Formats: sequence, C-alpha cells, structure tokens
Amino acid sequence: MRVGVYTVKAGGRWKLCLSLCPEVDRLWWSGGFQGGRTHMPAERMVMLSESLPLGWAVKLREHVESHSAMEKWTARSWHACMKAVLNPELREEEIAGGMLIEDWFKEVAELPGFADLQDGERRAGRTHLTGENAGTPVYMENLSRAADLLVSMLSGRSLLQNEVEALLEEQAADTVQQWMAAAQLAYLQGRLMLEAALASGLGSRTEGWAGARLGVVRAALRLPQLLRRGAARRRADMRCLRCGSAPTGRTPCAACGLACCAYCEACLALGRSRACALLIRSAASPAVRAAAAGTSPTVAARRWGLSAAQAGAAGAALGFLAARAKRAAGRGPERFLLWAVTGAGKTEITFPLLDAVLSAGGRALVATPRRDVVLELAPRLARAFPAAAQAVLYGGSPGRWIPGQLTIATTHQLLRFYQAFDLVIIDELDAFPYHNDPMLAFAAGQVCKRDGVFILLSATPPRKLQRQASFGRLPHARVPVRFHGHPLPVPQHLAMNPVHLCIRRGSLPGALLQALHRSLARGAQIFLFAARIAHIEPVLVLLRQVFPEVCIEGTSSQDPFRSAKVAAFREREIRILVTTTILERGVTVPRSDVYILDADSGLFDEASLVQMAGRAGRSKEDPAGTVMFLSPQWTRSQRKAIAQIRTMNTIARRQGYLKGAGHQ
Repeated sequence: MRVGVYTVKAGGRWKLCLSLCPEVDRLWWSGGFQGGRTHMPAERMVMLSESLPLGWAVKLREHVESHSAMEKWTARSWHACMKAVLNPELREEEIAGGMLIEDWFKEVAELPGFADLQDGERRAGRTHLTGENAGTPVYMENLSRAADLLVSMLSGRSLLQNEVEALLEEQAADTVQQWMAAAQLAYLQGRLMLEAALASGLGSRTEGWAGARLGVVRAALRLPQLLRRGAARRRADMRCLRCGSAPTGRTPCAACGLACCAYCEACLALGRSRACALLIRSAASPAVRAAAAGTSPTVAARRWGLSAAQAGAAGAALGFLAARAKRAAGRGPERFLLWAVTGAGKTEITFPLLDAVLSAGGRALVATPRRDVVLELAPRLARAFPAAAQAVLYGGSPGRWIPGQLTIATTHQLLRFYQAFDLVIIDELDAFPYHNDPMLAFAAGQVCKRDGVFILLSATPPRKLQRQASFGRLPHARVPVRFHGHPLPVPQHLAMNPVHLCIRRGSLPGALLQALHRSLARGAQIFLFAARIAHIEPVLVLLRQVFPEVCIEGTSSQDPFRSAKVAAFREREIRILVTTTILERGVTVPRSDVYILDADSGLFDEASLVQMAGRAGRSKEDPAGTVMFLSPQWTRSQRKAIAQIRTMNTIARRQGYLKGAGHQ
C-alpha cells in the first residue's frame, strides 16, 4: 500500500509521521481532539508526499530526526533529505526498470491553515477537511470511540491489514468502514504502531535504534555518500517483522507501484508479508504482579494433587514468578526451565503457575508444537480453570479472533501476537517444528510482555540450555521422576544388522523376535520405531510372517489414518505399531515396550532416543517396561541417552522420590 508522509513542528521540535488518513492528522494537529490524550498543537505541518510506498515511509520515519535547520528548509531541502535516506531503494527501482527518482516526489507543500491558525480555531477544530460532517464534535467523538474499540481489540496483537479487517468483520462490522481513520488516530495517540511488514534494521528496531538514526542536518551534502557505503549491508539486513525471516525475493507490486517489492515466504501460510504491507501492532498493558501466595510445595500438592517432585518444581517456579514481579522490567522477559522427565506430568506442574497469573488478572499462553496436543490440552485446562476465558488456536481453528485470558496455541499461531502475555509456557521446546526453526523462535520471543516470564518445558532440553542451567545462568527446577514414583526404564542394547540388510535377506534376527515374543506374552503394547518411512512396510511384511495371529500396523507422518491407528493401538486392537519419530512424544499407552531399530542412525539424536524410550513404563500398573536399542554399532547418542536416564534416576533416588529400586 501507499501512505502519506509529512513532518510537523510541535513544541519546538520536528517530527516525521506517516498517514493512513490525512484528514485525521490535520484535525489532530490543529487541536481538534480534546480530552483523553493531550498533545501539543502544530506550529507548522509540511506534506512530503501524499502517496509513498509504506516501506519507504517507515524508513523515513525511523531515520529522520529533528533539527533546528528544518525551520528554514525549502522544498528542495526536504527532497534532498528524502532522496538521501531512500537512496538504496531508489537506485534499486531504477535498475529494475521502475519509476525514476524524480517521479516519486511531488511538490512538497505546506498544509493549508496551520501557519496562521489562532488558538481558538485550533480548539474548535476548524480545518480543511473533506467528507460529510468531518471535523464536527459528533465526528470526533465517534472516531475516538472507534479508536478505543480498535485499540482494545488489537491489544497484544500483530496483524496484517487483511487480518485486521477479518477481525473487525467478525466482531465489530460497523467499524470496518472507518477503521483506517480510527487506526490513524490511535497511532497519533501512541496506542498503535503502524509498521511495514518487511523492514531493514530489524535487530536495532527490536531493541530501539540506539543512536543509529541519521541526522538530517547532513542530508543535503554528506548523507548520500554515507548511505552508499552502507547500502548493501542494510538491504541484506531486511527482515520480516512478523517472523524474522529474510525476504526471499522481490517482484512488481500493484499495491505500492514498486518494480521490486520484497516479500517473505516463510510465514506465507498466515498471509502475504511484503515491504508495503501494513502491520499493526499494539503491546498489551504492563504485566500484572503474580501473587506470591501458595509458593509452598505442600500447598501446591494439596490443591492440585501433585506428587512431591512435582510440587517441589512448581514451588520453585512460583518463587521465581514472585521474585520477578519485584524486579524492574530490565532488558525483557525472563526465563525459567522446567526440566521434567518423560511422563513426569509437566502439564500438572504448570497449573499453580497459571493459577497465580490468572488470579491476578493476567494473560497466559501455553504454546505447543502440534495441533493434536492443543486439542488434548484445551479440555484439561478448561476443567482446571473454568472461570478463565479460553482461546484455542491452530491452523483452521474456529473463533481465531476470540480474545482469551488463557490461550492454548500451536507455535505457528504466535506470529499473530505481540507482547501480549504475562506468562508464556513453551511446551516441548526441543520438538519439531519449534526446534531449529528460527522463525518460530522469533515469534515466541515476541509474544511475552517485556516484564513477563517464559516457562520452558522439556524432558530433553537442548544442550545449550542444559549448560546454562548447569552453570547457574538459567533458573530451573528438575523433576527427575515420574508421577508414579518408579524409576525410568533404562534401555538395553541388542546388536543386530541394519534394517535394510534384514529386509534384503527377508528375515529379522532371532534375538529380536524372541524379545518381541516375551513382550507379547506379558501383554505389552509394542512401539517398534524405524529410522525411515521406507522401512515400515517391508518390516510389516516380515513381522506378519512371524506373528500371523497378531494385529500389526504401521504409520508415519504420511499416513492419513495415523490418528485412527493410534487410537486402535491405545485400545489394544493393534498390538505392534511400526512407526517413526512422529510418535516419539505426546502418546501415552499403558503397558508399553519400546524397540528402536537402527538406533545408531544419524536421524536419532540423544533427545529423540530419550523421548522414544520414554514411551515405556508410563503407567503405575506397569512402571518398568522394556526398552531396547537395536543396532550394529554403539553410538555416542545412545550412550548419552542412557547416561541421561541413569542420571535422572540417580537424582530421584538421592532426593527420596523413588518407590522402587528399578534399574540402575
């Protein structure tokens, strides 16, 4: 889109603004809006361009700062300043065959009626406005109410123009026609941020420009040369403000008229993010102070039915929340790691934390990588916190614009929020797709209020977080035992040929088949993990030859019937399920044994091996279970996975949490 760009002198200082609705700007700077948020009426107002690509307008706003010399600037001076700041973009347009530099800038004009307005006229709001009843008290009152409504609806949001319109169509249809005027008023009041979805200098923008703005006093002479030297670097630094990704290309754009308008494909599923696309942001109100009451592990255990280990971790996290509330906002949100073994009951541990924030009137977010986990968590949290308005968000979810005090969402949905939550719980932070995805990490970093708290949940934290916790740089609590108080099953290693050789020879090794016989005889459900989807069907054929009376199925991420098969596996209709790491977490089946084929595969790291092993022994009726790593080689990942499991058992035993001796 294109927007207007103007400078205004108020209180002796010059300020550059962009405009979605010039009539509102003229009314505002004339002193027409009284009450509420007051401001200094304008002494002068100079229109620089009535129609400039949004990305360019934002860059001008960020780089042009006030200087006393502006008082004497002519149209030529303003043009020189604009051309200097936009020099890289203008040259890129010429190379791409777009409009010439001269064609982009019309005559700079002093807006009529500002130089000689008397105070009384400013107060009366008598300006040169267009539109029926524009500038009347009724118009201003209605627009102020619309701005209040818009700010309320966009609180904690980061939305593109089409998303704002969809939100309004659903919840405030009578505001749609004048929403841009309302947004402009809220922007002038400092309650909304109007940004280009793609912009340069993202790193400095997120932390404040910190002195990087370019003084316009140098614009006429030295600034063009300085910009040319740094132009290549700044263009390379362009990022999507919504997901943090670099633009993947530039194409002609009908919306802004540029021949090379940058766009982002990384977050395309949530709407097209372009350099000229309007992104509206509004940080929510400052973080609430979570009550420190109930930090005792005994209190947490009694109210929420937590085990001693769970209550201890919850108490430590509550103490962190209470201490955080007493500290200044500082440099941003703080983090706390809940390192809990598989099957420890991480969700239940978060209940006291959610209660502390929700009871204080704050907003909380639980983010998890997968849609099925969102759907499983939503009813549990609704039962635990029936008084809290709940929003459930995933791709294609209904009611996506309903505000919630408690939000449960997939990590991709975080792209639509901005500094919205007092408490952000990131579940399974090491899991796909969150792990190793800079876009989702960027989105997660944007959603917490600056004085809020992140709670990171994981059974297998990334090595970096483990080191930070070990060296005391990351506050954390460990839950080294499952809710039933029995030790984690320690994997055994069984040497066997690679699966592809077994498939080629048409038989599975006898030692594996004997182990499977024992598991079936004791009534266990068997997870048989394969490293590759291509191995599932051939392994099924070999297993069915040996166990013709047993129901054996396979599934993977490519299987449209995966959910039905997992349900049948839970109901014991399927006894052996051959699968990939798609089921390494989030699936609990009582009385399970786990066999991992090609455990030495590079596709299985320490975390995935621990997670797969964690499918066994999760019920109190069968807390031991069997876990076997099957491979020709004994790899570092296997050794470290077993070491991690043994370490947790040792800590649990030392702290007196274990009920049984279990494996060593």
